[in-house]
Amino acid sequence: MKMKKVLAPVLGLSLLFPSMASAADNAPAVKTPAADLRAGLDHLLSEHFALSVIEMEKRYEGAQDADAAKKALDQNAADMKPAIASIYGADAAQQFNDIFAPHNDYTDDYVKAVKAKDMDAKKEAEMKIDRFAKDFGMFLGKATGGKLPEDAAVKAVQAHEDDVQKAFDSYAAGDYKQSNQAFRDGFHRMFDISKALSTAIVSQSPDKFENSKADTAAADLRSTLNSLTSEHFALAAMSMQKGVDGAKDYDFVNWAEDQHTADFTAAIKGIYGAEGASQFEKVWQGDHINAQGDLVSATLEKDENAMNEAKDRLTSQFATDFGNFLAAATENNLPTKDAMGAVKMHEDQVIQTFEQYVNDDYDMSYQTFREGFKFTFGIGETLGGAIVKQMPDKFAGQGMPDMPKTGMGGSEASTDTLVWVSIGALAAAGLSLILRKRLSRQQ
Repeated sequence: MKMKKVLAPVLGLSLLFPSMASAADNAPAVKTPAADLRAGLDHLLSEHFALSVIEMEKRYEGAQDADAAKKALDQNAADMKPAIASIYGADAAQQFNDIFAPHNDYTDDYVKAVKAKDMDAKKEAEMKIDRFAKDFGMFLGKATGGKLPEDAAVKAVQAHEDDVQKAFDSYAAGDYKQSNQAFRDGFHRMFDISKALSTAIVSQSPDKFENSKADTAAADLRSTLNSLTSEHFALAAMSMQKGVDGAKDYDFVNWAEDQHTADFTAAIKGIYGAEGASQFEKVWQGDHINAQGDLVSATLEKDENAMNEAKDRLTSQFATDFGNFLAAATENNLPTKDAMGAVKMHEDQVIQTFEQYVNDDYDMSYQTFREGFKFTFGIGETLGGAIVKQMPDKFAGQGMPDMPKTGMGGSEASTDTLVWVSIGALAAAGLSLILRKRLSRQQ
């Protein structure tokens, strides 16, 4: 049975537009059985991290939506079980679930201990978390037949748990800048882990993945775009909630969004040059990030006209402008209509997540959050496919040149460095001129 068919119910993406895979058998492609496995792990692991930090902060603050956040986090864990079963069978999936599912409760115990300033309970929770890291790392090592060594797996899981704890501890201590930086670092580490894990699984059973590879240059591009687009969605949802709540760390989540914008701009510059980056930043910041903030302000002021105006800027003006930008940049390998439709759907999901939260419909808000978060991985696949189709010679190799070994040993790397190394090698001479001419024809 083809692995991509087995994984479809869990790892498949509901896309507004078709995948842009190359038609030639030997041409580089972002969509292969191995790349799909990696993208599925990108999605589930990064969502786990984001929901873990969100739920811990909500629990610490005694927020009304804390239980809804925990429900979403537990559902994320439940969604991992069928993926494991499809690869390693029902017994291994149950073993995974027995190890993984309870660890969400350990972090809750940690939050309660920190809030109560109960050092004994805090140490007990830390011991449970450390034991989970060891048990889960050993599970991964054994499941992959040693392709992912147990020692490396244990270190990776422990590094992830350290990221979660650092983000929360900084938040509880009122160091909101450090908390948001830790969130960003930890979020990106999950993509390092998914690359290592998917590569190990594929090398263990190459026939199941049609002898495709998880660490090709095209798969690296898809994963990098997955990281950028999904982080944007998570930060947007967090920022808008904190803004309407008047949270003390609101300005620092906005700072994290600004850092993310800088990283995305750097990625665009690496592909399309300075002119393309300038055009991207202008569109991205104007009727997008600023409009999200305006929607929060209008909601607080209960100004219906201003609220509708901000929403129209997001779903109409930004969707049009950014859709045109993407189509022009990719030389219509991503068609304008498809690009606009995808951006509009993304913005609708951001707005719905926010409005459901404002209306105290917390379960539905987190359900929409999960749907919107997942949708960004379809955008990463499709945009990556358009770029690879546009310049296939840049993605003919296996692995991006000079890719740093981060994440698996708990090493630190700035997001800027990861983006530049992942994307910087893609720069193509003359593309900024092409982009400038195409954009100027649309103005």
